[in-house]
Amino acid sequence: MGLVERDEVLAALDGLLVAAVAGKGRIATVTGSAATGKTALLNTFADRVVDRNALPLTAVGSRAERDLPLGVFGQLLMDAPLVARESRRAMDLLHEGVQSIPADPGGAARLDPQIVHALCAILLDLSQRCPLVIVVDDVDQADPASIVCLSYLARRARFAPMLAVFSHATHPRPHELAAELEAWSRTPHGAHLELAALSPGGVRRLAADSLPDGDADRLAPRWHQLSGGNPLLVTGLIADQRQVAAEGGAPDGVPVAGGHYAQAVVALLHRSDPLPAQVARGVALLPETSLLGQLLGVDAVQLGQALRELTAAGVLRDGDFRHPVAREAVLAEIPDAERRAMHRRAAVLAHYGGAGARVVADQLLGAGRADEPWAVAVLEEAARQDLRDGWVDAAIGYLRLAWQNCPDGPRRAKIMTTMLRAAWRINPGTSTAYLPELTAALRHGFLLGDDALTLARALLWDGRFASARDVIEHLNGVLDELDEDGRTELAIARPLLQCTYPEFFTLLREPSRQQPAAATVGASHRLEAAQALATVLSRGPAEEVSVAMQRILHNSRLDEMSLDAVESALLTLTYGGWSGQAASWCDRFVEEAVTRRAPSRLARLSAIRAEVSLRTGDLPGAVRHARFALDTMPAPSWGVAIGAAVAPLIVAATAMGRYDLARDQLDRPVPEEMFETRYGVHYLQARGRYSMAVGQHQLALRDFERCGELAGRWRLDVPGLVPWRVDAAEALLQLGQPGRARPLIEEQLQRCGRINPRVRGMAMRLYAAISRPEHRPTYLRQAADLQLVDQYEHARALIDLSEAYLALGETRRASMIARRARAVAEKTEAEPLRAKLGGRLTEASGEPRPALPNLASAALALSDAERRVAVLAADGYTNREIAAKLYITVSTVEQHLTKVYRKLRVNRRTDLPTHLFREPAAAG
Repeated sequence: MGLVERDEVLAALDGLLVAAVAGKGRIATVTGSAATGKTALLNTFADRVVDRNALPLTAVGSRAERDLPLGVFGQLLMDAPLVARESRRAMDLLHEGVQSIPADPGGAARLDPQIVHALCAILLDLSQRCPLVIVVDDVDQADPASIVCLSYLARRARFAPMLAVFSHATHPRPHELAAELEAWSRTPHGAHLELAALSPGGVRRLAADSLPDGDADRLAPRWHQLSGGNPLLVTGLIADQRQVAAEGGAPDGVPVAGGHYAQAVVALLHRSDPLPAQVARGVALLPETSLLGQLLGVDAVQLGQALRELTAAGVLRDGDFRHPVAREAVLAEIPDAERRAMHRRAAVLAHYGGAGARVVADQLLGAGRADEPWAVAVLEEAARQDLRDGWVDAAIGYLRLAWQNCPDGPRRAKIMTTMLRAAWRINPGTSTAYLPELTAALRHGFLLGDDALTLARALLWDGRFASARDVIEHLNGVLDELDEDGRTELAIARPLLQCTYPEFFTLLREPSRQQPAAATVGASHRLEAAQALATVLSRGPAEEVSVAMQRILHNSRLDEMSLDAVESALLTLTYGGWSGQAASWCDRFVEEAVTRRAPSRLARLSAIRAEVSLRTGDLPGAVRHARFALDTMPAPSWGVAIGAAVAPLIVAATAMGRYDLARDQLDRPVPEEMFETRYGVHYLQARGRYSMAVGQHQLALRDFERCGELAGRWRLDVPGLVPWRVDAAEALLQLGQPGRARPLIEEQLQRCGRINPRVRGMAMRLYAAISRPEHRPTYLRQAADLQLVDQYEHARALIDLSEAYLALGETRRASMIARRARAVAEKTEAEPLRAKLGGRLTEASGEPRPALPNLASAALALSDAERRVAVLAADGYTNREIAAKLYITVSTVEQHLTKVYRKLRVNRRTDLPTHLFREPAAAG
């Protein structure tokens, strides 16, 4: 890469060279922040000197050679084309000069003037034979003796054909005599040249040599921010971009800061003076600049100067690193023991300096120790803040360190319980690591109240029912000793156990003291939602429950304790028959779980969303949401709740004819304890649906009857949970046993009443199957009307209705209903239903359907009243039935139909294009 934005400096040096060649000696200093291209500039200029009939002599200062007397000046003499006699004299003088320098630190200042004069005279004499260009890079790193000689030479350069060019950092800290070099460059016969950082345009030009112009244009602004215009850092960013592009990583135009950029930052600091590099380490360790001086042991003036240097060099911006990669690279350079000691010292300073809990906790975490008396409390507070803001991983790190350093048994148990709750947000499967410790804490009496309930919940989820019974027995013994919060948590736990782990609901006693109202709004929501879910699953839904649950959901966020309320409220709406409401709320909370980085919550909410999709007939959606839930949280982490995720997937896949997918899920082992939970009932229903679909009707009937046995024993036998009677009746009908199916269907209809139209519609469809043929259309139309919320069940009712009309010889009406059934079935992607329809669309009459041009625009011309009549007519209802449904006269129906036929240019109701006005009718 060539020099960028350095033309003016090169032109100034060229002008000085012309004067020197003419016998007018000149001095120049080139300054700039570390790695701004000073060396590249001097090398380029030195290469050009030969073309100007001058002789370049070069030397480089180095921090590693500061203790080598006359090292830099010796480089110049060894680079000079001296004859043998002059060369021997130069070497002798260098040796004599080194020997004459006293050993004390200030000895160079007392270098023998005669030796200085003789050494410089060699170069001055050489300039008389050929104009000289003396180039010394990093003169601020030169040894003191060389600086004495260079200063002597600079004072005499104006009287010789010589140009002396020195480079150093913008804020040098060399031997005091080097200041004279700077002073000479600011005289009329000198020049002080400052290398500025690259502008955004300069960064673009530098990048354009390696990247396509379009990419360079897009990336340059961001790269300028990351590098501050430092060429070395820009070069690192370019290398990262090229590497990622070659590996097929980030798309073109997306800036990348990786290993090359990190190496460039470290290299830049190595080129800097020790203090800026030390300050950079301090910033990487402790961003609180107010404490940096104390941490590093430097005064405010030195600290401020170092921060300015680092900012000018492009490493820092506003006192912090420009990219986290730079911070990590600098930290990695600090030896482990030194870094831990610095972290510990920083933690103490930050704590007593009033820094926030997170700042102090980060330092304690870096130190790997928390043995200060205040450390555990600080870590707990930082964890609380992170849990509130959704930074669960960081919170667990704080809590683990606090637990490791806490000597108090009850407090250790409390910390580990908080860790358990935090880990639950990410992956409940990781909670198994905490269970033995918490169980031991319970035995020692360290785990009390709601913490013991948390342990019981984790054990139940993991299927460790024997241990969970022990915890509940322990709770039964201390019920009357619980404080207000403990009694509130117990009140919330009881209905949740009733709904999910019914066998344990009877084990957990109620306290003898009356439970007061929940002390907080959040606890009140959790309690109300849990009780509502228990009511819906034990006694069925009531209209006011829907309103209450939506109020709770409206006022809830996915913080540490609210998931119980959200989950209970969503399940209440789902089991209560308000699937449409549950879907919209569930989508909102799924989105929030994504933004709050809570995989466990996201998985559980996605499982609920899959169940909701299943109950609305969105089979592809049910498969998608269930698979997402299982991908987000692996199957082993689901514990006994695995049934909540796989059951809707199996049912939906079976209904879609994707038997391989359903069988894959059924082939995976599940915990036997799951069948003692609500999740097991869903799993049994799903397995039964699959068995029935593949012709294993006896196996299906056994699973459905077991559903009924469990639901009855647990007193959760409501239609909204699992309509096992409908499923069992359908299996019996497939087995040719309508006599056994009838009482199940009739009982299901009686239990539904008007509270669950979806299940009532399912039962009504089967009731039609055991009724006389002439009565079946009436029952099936009722079933179809009841199933509008569930597209899959709606399609099944329409298919049966089409078959009923066909059996009665009403082929046109059968064909019309079949067309509508196919449209609904295609939405659900239920391949078995589409296959069952077969060629029924072509069975109607022998007359072909007339061509119906411009139907879409014609359908829009219908009035709302005409559209409502047309929809019902297309559904196969008679004029009298339409009149009864819409509360109008038969004559009015006939008049509306006449207008509909005329506007759509059709002759009969079998030609009505229901797909064109179905949605507007629903809206009306």
